[in-house]
Amino acid sequence: MRPRPSAERSSPARWRQVLLPFLLSLFRGALPDQIRYSIPEELAKNSVVGNLAKDLGLSVRDLPARKLRVSAEKEYFTVNPESGDLLVSDRIDREQICGFKPLCILDFDTVAENPLNIFHVAVIVQDINDNTPLFKQNNIDLKIGESTKPGKTFPLDPALDSDAGPNSLQRYHLNDNEHFDLIEKQAPDGRKYPELVLKHSLDREEQNLHQLVLTAVDGGDPPQSGTAQIQIQVTDANDNAPVFIQDVYKVSLQEGVPLGFSVLQVTATDQDEGVNAEITYSFHHVDELVEQFFNLDKRTGEITTKDNFDFEIANSYTLSVEAKDHGDLAAYCSIQVEILDENDCAPEMVITSVFTPLPEDSPPGTVIALIKTRDRDSGENGEVYCRILGKAAFILKSYSKNYYKLVTDGPLDREENPEYNITIMATDRGKPPLSSSINITLHIADVNDNAPVFEQVFYLVHIAENNPPGASIAQVSASDPDLGPNGHVSYSIVASDLEPRALASYVSVSAQSGVVFAQRAFDHEQLRAFELTVQARDQGSPALSANVSLRVLVGDRNDNAPRVLYPALGPDGSALFDTVPRAAQPGYLVTKVVAVDADSGHNAWLSYHVLQASEPRLFSLGLRTGEVRTARALGDRDAARQRLLVAVRDGGQPPLSATATLHLVFADSLQEVLPDVSDRPEPSDPQAELQFYLVVALALVSVLFLLAVILAVALRLRGSPSPAAWGCFQSGLRSKSGPGVLPDYSEGTLPYSYNLCVASQLAKTEFNFLNVTPEVTPSQDLLCEDAGWLPNTNHEGAGVPFASDTILKQAPPNTDWRFSQAQRPGTSGSQNGDETGTWPNNQFDTEMLQAMILASASEAADGGSTLGGGAGTMGLSARYGPQFTLQHVPDYRQNVYIPGSNATLTNAAAKRDGKAPTGGNGNKKKSGKKEKK
Repeated sequence: MRPRPSAERSSPARWRQVLLPFLLSLFRGALPDQIRYSIPEELAKNSVVGNLAKDLGLSVRDLPARKLRVSAEKEYFTVNPESGDLLVSDRIDREQICGFKPLCILDFDTVAENPLNIFHVAVIVQDINDNTPLFKQNNIDLKIGESTKPGKTFPLDPALDSDAGPNSLQRYHLNDNEHFDLIEKQAPDGRKYPELVLKHSLDREEQNLHQLVLTAVDGGDPPQSGTAQIQIQVTDANDNAPVFIQDVYKVSLQEGVPLGFSVLQVTATDQDEGVNAEITYSFHHVDELVEQFFNLDKRTGEITTKDNFDFEIANSYTLSVEAKDHGDLAAYCSIQVEILDENDCAPEMVITSVFTPLPEDSPPGTVIALIKTRDRDSGENGEVYCRILGKAAFILKSYSKNYYKLVTDGPLDREENPEYNITIMATDRGKPPLSSSINITLHIADVNDNAPVFEQVFYLVHIAENNPPGASIAQVSASDPDLGPNGHVSYSIVASDLEPRALASYVSVSAQSGVVFAQRAFDHEQLRAFELTVQARDQGSPALSANVSLRVLVGDRNDNAPRVLYPALGPDGSALFDTVPRAAQPGYLVTKVVAVDADSGHNAWLSYHVLQASEPRLFSLGLRTGEVRTARALGDRDAARQRLLVAVRDGGQPPLSATATLHLVFADSLQEVLPDVSDRPEPSDPQAELQFYLVVALALVSVLFLLAVILAVALRLRGSPSPAAWGCFQSGLRSKSGPGVLPDYSEGTLPYSYNLCVASQLAKTEFNFLNVTPEVTPSQDLLCEDAGWLPNTNHEGAGVPFASDTILKQAPPNTDWRFSQAQRPGTSGSQNGDETGTWPNNQFDTEMLQAMILASASEAADGGSTLGGGAGTMGLSARYGPQFTLQHVPDYRQNVYIPGSNATLTNAAAKRDGKAPTGGNGNKKKSGKKEKK
């Protein structure tokens, strides 16, 4: 931009000062809703046009959030984001932008966000005198006949000045000469062109060449000018010039006419003859656009199209045609071509803002995009309306002139549609209408709105016991359709029916995979089932979770062999024996093998088998009950002592077993048993046998001596009237011969004790296993001395001295120690004696063992039953005293199935096999080396 002096201005400058405010006032009236600025062209880059933020009423502090920016096809301006100034960002050449228009306006929009606003801005570009008037040809050659009459005019090429208004071409002047003068004319489009006027006739013989200087001056301050040299050659006379039929032609064309379309044919006539009457046509002083779009036939004068018209570029053209004969006489006409608009421009859409990705929890009415539409056609052809193709959860709203807002019409769900391809079509109102479309891809951002979901409602896991520690026992799996951390699931155990402190030592769960690991080897006998609550939790904020129950069932393996509870060894390791009446009939219940198995199901289903027997056909063994019965009556050839080796097997695969040895002695009384027992073969070591006999002899002498003393004292006290002396003696007789605890007492084996009494019957000494109490034994049948010399009965191995010649009467023991069908002990007792091994069909059978052992323990505690007298004690009371309680026997009610029967124990002493009890039938004695000592 050239500086303008402040000195006195010329007249055109003053005229410009008056015209420009008038035009601005008209413009402001036409666009009352715009922000308007006025700037000169060719401003330097980053020059300040004005403070746009201030003019829009925006605070400078809000500019970063409002993101004020220019929205235009070509951005000549930018907004300073810090100050809000509107700056020049590109070269502004008014002539290039607006051409010859008198008023040049740059119309664009500015957009502000948060909230969304659009402002219309108009910048008037003022012209500066930056273009010099230039002639198309610097040298103009003219031929004028010498017969040309004064006053004839010769049009000259106009000078071109791209400036507008006062800065445009204003006048022409010619250098001083005597033959020619200059006049100015104005074309319909407002441009001025010069014409050369002949003032005086020419004489070729006097001067055949004239040199003139044509000057074009604009109205700038200072004015600028351009010159052209005119060279006039005086020719011989050509009396008549061509003449057009009409001086001005007007034609209308559709912008869509094809190439080569005939626009018009001009015709000129010449009254001369011969060569001087031949006319040629040509364009005269036209701009480049005319020559680009139109073609002129030199011979015929027909004008045709040579390019496609575009109403949006130019809506009219002015053509000047020259008709010249061979004598260089010419005529001129003007042709006005008007271009008619057609609907040949489809609407255009420009996306100015797209808010993507969009959170899926965005409310309805959220703005997604801002779309600007335009159509370069005019009238109805340029009116545009938009719509969305297909069914979508979005709608278009018209907003501020030619803008549309794309907003949501309902809730969004990323899991259902992670993205949307929205097609928007713009259609004009032309006939036929034209349309165009754009696609907007909208990505939906994930929100943690889905909790994890397990694949199963409940997990049930079976695992066999004795599993290796660290083994995988189950896997829980949950899915979360969210993305990223919102869909990343971790697992943890949040609750269990196990103790919180012990939970970590039993199981753990992998936080990433959901695999549940066993931290230890499970034992079915200790833990059969437990339940966990596993939680799946995502990593969202806030996090969502879900719980599921996992029940673990520990399956049984056959890892416990049967354990024999009866018969058992004595505290000193000696074997016990059972006595059988010699008159026992077939089917007589001799004893019963009692065994338990800590396993469950088939693994605890016990069966009893005879491995060895002294007389195989003498006894029968119940396969499931373990009951030993006589198979036939005792014969004369049968030995009084019998030995059975019984194997107890469980039902596991492979089966486990245990053995029990039964010693059976046929005798009617205990006195018959003792000598027979003493004859039991001993080791063949002679030295050991000799020592044994010496010890036995010494013991017998000592016993005889003590018995003699006791009997003597008893005879003296018998005549004494004081009953107190008997009372002390009675307490002394109830001494325990061998109190103690079995070696496997901690494993559940029952404790026992022996009670000894001295009685007089047929001058024989008899040892009976009785619980003798003062209430049941008559005082006249017991011999009592001073209790002070009796040994302490609480020590193992204590003896009671007695005399063989002292006869005391003693009540015979109850020999009915055997069991009725309803009192058989052990895990396989059956009321009906079923030997078929029928699997139990109800849970009551599985509780029989506990009930039987409980009954035996109760009898022992009450002191009302002995080995020979209590039918409901399995013969255990003689060996297991009141110390036998339920705590010494494991609870196998959960483990054992008892085939065939629902029988329970009773205390009926006289209901076994339908026989009354007889004395001495239930006597038991320890056999072994202690008998011989």
